[in-house]
Amino acid sequence: MIVKFYSYYITQSNAILTDALESIVNVVASSFAMYSIYLSSQPKDDNHPYGHGKIEFFSAGIEGILIILAGIFIIYQSFYTLLFPQSLSMLPAGMALVGFSGVINGVLGYVLLKKGKELNSITLQADGKHISTDAISSFVLILGIAVIYLTDLYFLDSVFSLFFALYIIYNGYTLVRRSVAGLMDETNPAAIGHTVKILNRHRKANWIDIHNMRVQQYGGDSHIDLHLTLPYYYDLVKVHDEVHHVEEVLENNLPGYVEVFVHADPCIPESCCHYCQIKTCPVRKVPTVQKIKWDEVNMSKNQKHYHEHSSFSNQV
Repeated sequence: MIVKFYSYYITQSNAILTDALESIVNVVASSFAMYSIYLSSQPKDDNHPYGHGKIEFFSAGIEGILIILAGIFIIYQSFYTLLFPQSLSMLPAGMALVGFSGVINGVLGYVLLKKGKELNSITLQADGKHISTDAISSFVLILGIAVIYLTDLYFLDSVFSLFFALYIIYNGYTLVRRSVAGLMDETNPAAIGHTVKILNRHRKANWIDIHNMRVQQYGGDSHIDLHLTLPYYYDLVKVHDEVHHVEEVLENNLPGYVEVFVHADPCIPESCCHYCQIKTCPVRKVPTVQKIKWDEVNMSKNQKHYHEHSSFSNQV
């Protein structure tokens, strides 16, 4: 941030000022993100039975709002300098300084994105994406300043900063949108898709059906609810073992702390036998003719059992 403001000081370029102002947002947002990560890592307590992970969505939303505010100010500054142009100076030195800060931000953004994916942290991913975007915009900015330097068309300085402002506002909107979605427990296709892949990879024949599945994220942690259909003749011990196996599969293969609640349903021979995959079932009424494809749509439906005329795939 200091390097960019010094670059603006020596050049008086409004486009460089745009980049410098966004760096203020970086510093403020990263400070709040650091506190959010600390808070989200605290264990569950009586007042927060699901933990403190939701603070990460709030953090990402605050960062998005700050980005949007910075973009609005930049638009104002761009129109002001279009009406009252300023002379520019020392543009090569300014480009070098902006390029240096862009390299630093690029490395930092890459590390944050990598760690954010490893730890399933929306805060780290949001901050990493923001800083990576800042690095890219710095290099595009250098090209724009180079055009101004070579053509002496100084009004382009305000034009470039205006386009940067719109790009910044768009990025801020995406962060706010993702934050609101997380706070409202909106369905996350990526989280559900990853869960579905894991269950398919460990699928067992006596797991007749999984449905009414919900995946909620609390920062880097996950809470999963699902209904598991098992043979009706299983005793309580066998049902417990299968439920525990489903829980272990998800807990061992998903990142962060994973809490799984499984509701066990008994199969109904009249409606389940035709897609049940147990080859030696002692109470089978009709032969197996179909296999349910476990995907995000089927497993999320609040539907206890599939019926003969429902949509199936993978005909057996």
